[in-house]
Amino acid sequence: MLKRPNILIINPDQMRADALHHLQNEASVTPNLDKLAWTDGVSFRNAYCQNPVCTPSRCSFTTGLYPHVHGHRTMNHMIHDWETTIFRELKDAGYYVWLNDRNDLLPAQEEGYYDKHADYVFRKSGGVFFHKLDAGVSNPRGEYGDKDYYSFYRGKITPYTDSYKTYDDESVEAAVSYINGRKAEDGQPFCLFLGLNYPHPPYQVEEPYFSKIDRSKLPPRVPNIPFDENTPSILKTIRKEQNIHDYSEAEWDELRACYLGMCMKVDEQVGMLCEALKNANIYDDTAIFFFSDHGDFTGDYGITEKCQNTFQDCLTNVPLLIKPPKGVEMQAGICGSMVELVDFYATAMDFAGVAPNHTQFGRSLKTVLADHHKEVRKFVTCEGGRLAEENHCSEVPTGLPELDYEYRPRMVAQANPDSHTKATMLRTKDFKYVNRLYEADELYDLQKDPKETKNVIHIPEYRDIVIEMRKAMLDWYQETCDVVPFQEDARFPVKEAWKRIRTSGKLPIEKVAEIDGRIAEGTFSGTDFQSIIAQIR
Repeated sequence: MLKRPNILIINPDQMRADALHHLQNEASVTPNLDKLAWTDGVSFRNAYCQNPVCTPSRCSFTTGLYPHVHGHRTMNHMIHDWETTIFRELKDAGYYVWLNDRNDLLPAQEEGYYDKHADYVFRKSGGVFFHKLDAGVSNPRGEYGDKDYYSFYRGKITPYTDSYKTYDDESVEAAVSYINGRKAEDGQPFCLFLGLNYPHPPYQVEEPYFSKIDRSKLPPRVPNIPFDENTPSILKTIRKEQNIHDYSEAEWDELRACYLGMCMKVDEQVGMLCEALKNANIYDDTAIFFFSDHGDFTGDYGITEKCQNTFQDCLTNVPLLIKPPKGVEMQAGICGSMVELVDFYATAMDFAGVAPNHTQFGRSLKTVLADHHKEVRKFVTCEGGRLAEENHCSEVPTGLPELDYEYRPRMVAQANPDSHTKATMLRTKDFKYVNRLYEADELYDLQKDPKETKNVIHIPEYRDIVIEMRKAMLDWYQETCDVVPFQEDARFPVKEAWKRIRTSGKLPIEKVAEIDGRIAEGTFSGTDFQSIIAQIR
C-alpha cells in the first residue's frame, strides 16, 4: 500500500484570485505562492467558490456538496451535527486532524462539537483578532456620513511583536510548532487546516507590508458604473448606504494597496509553513492546498467587502493552488481549466486514498495536474440569498443594528427580501448567467465585457444563449438537488415484509432469531432481505 500523504490546507478569508502576482497583478507581492505555482504545484486561474459568503462556502468545500443540498445558505447555518466533513472522514480513516477554531464551519462555542471532526483544536489565547491602529489614529472612520464611516479602511497599524500577536500570528506559530514536531518516519499522516482572518476587512496592515505595495502598479479598478433597473437592488442599497462616492482614485488605491499588503502577509505565512515542512523533511510527503472561501469587492463598482447574492468575478473567482505529494504526476504552472471549490474535497480525498462516505459532486483534479488541457467542467456555479419567508436566513437581527455597526449597509439591504432574493450563477468561459428569483435575471458577455458592467439579458441577440444557460442550470439542479444516504433504510419495506415471512414457518427458528437481532441492530439490508426471499421460494 502506498504511503498516505499529509494534507496541509491554508484557507485565507476573502482573497480574490487576482490578488496573486502570478495571476497578472503587478502590484501584488506574493513570492512564496508564485514559487509554489511555478515550481512545485499548479495554480488554477479559473477556480470558483460555491457561495460568496464564508459559512456556506466552507460547508460546501469541506463536504463536496453544493450549498442548496443541505440548506447551507447563510452565516447562520453551519455544519449540522448529523453531517460529515472531510476532517471527520479523514479522522475516521486514521488521519491525525489538527484544526484551528477560526473556520466559520463548526460552532466553536459548543464544547465537544469538534471531537468528531478533529483530534486537536487550536484556540485563541491572548491574541487579538486584528492589530491596533498606529498611535495617534484614534478615530479612522470619522463620524456618521463621512466617506470612511462604512468603508472598512483603517490603513497602517501597529507592527507585530512577540508580545503583541493577532489570532493569525498565533495560529500560524502553533501550526509551525506542530509541523516541527513531526518526523518523516512518523507513521500516522496528518491533515492540518489553518483558517486565517487576513485579508478579510477591515483593510489594515502593519509595516513592512503597508509600504511594500507599489501603488503605481495597481491594475485599473472596475469603476462606479451607473446602476439601472436591471441592477440587483442589493448592490444599489449597499453602494448608497456605504456612501463612498467621494473617494478619489488615489484613496481607492490606498485601500486596495492595504488589502494587497494583507495578502502579502498571508504569502509570508505560507512561506513559513512550507519551510517548516522542509525542515521536518516531510515537504515531499505533504499535499498542500491553498484557496480562499470567496473574494472581495475592494473598491470595484464603488463597493467594499462582499455581498450575499451577487456573483461578480471579484467575489467568486478565488485562488486555488495545489502542490501534490511526491509521486503524483504534475506539470507545474498555471492551469486555465474551470474548476470549483467542491473539487478540493474530491482531490484531497483522492490523494488520501479515502472513499467519500456520501454522495458528493466534486471532481478530482489529480489528472489535470499533469495535463492542463483536460477539461474539468464546462461551467461553474455559485449561489446565495433566501426565500422571502425565510427570515431566519436574513442574518439581520431584530431591528436594524445601530449606525456605528460597520456592516449596517449590508444589513439594510438584506432586510429587504427582494434584495436578498435567492440567486444562482452559471458561468462558462464566454458568458455568465444569473437567475434571480424576485428580480431581473442577468447575463454578461464576458468576451466583450469581462468586467461585467452591462446586463444584456433583455437584448434579443442573446435570447438563444439565455435559453441554453437556463436549460444547463435546470439540468445541474436536477442532478444535484438531493442526495440519498449510502446506508440503506431498513425500516421499510424490510420490517413490514419480515413480519409476514417470520410467521410463515418457512425458516428455521434459529434463522428467524438471527434476522430479528440484525433488524434490531439496523444491519439487515434490503439486499439481505432479497436473499431470504430467494431462499424460501
